[in-house]
Amino acid sequence: MFTDPNRPLYEVKAGLFKGLAHPIRIRILEVLSATPEASVSELLKAIDIEASHVSQHLSVLRRNRLVISERRGSLVFYRLAYPQVADLLHVARALLAEILETTQEQLIAREGLPEILVRS
Repeated sequence: MFTDPNRPLYEVKAGLFKGLAHPIRIRILEVLSATPEASVSELLKAIDIEASHVSQHLSVLRRNRLVISERRGSLVFYRLAYPQVADLLHVARALLAEILETTQEQLIAREGLPEILVRS
């Protein structure tokens, strides 16, 4: 994915966003953004889904080089591969808040419009 030098950067970037394109993966990254590292059991507790699902999502995040795993004895710990991942999540949340605020303003503005009667 990242190693093909013939792929245009926009395709590689789209692949990265595909790796992010699931709410559970976003939640995992948010949890990891709030702490230097977390064990799989800590992630399971924070996200509250089945272990097999967390494992699948962590695999996608590893494949997309967004997280790094480290085994210590019987435990596996995860951390963000790059601090920019947390920055990306922060910017996405700020953008979403602005979009929702604009949408809310549009909804409020619409409340003042006269009613449209539907004729049958």
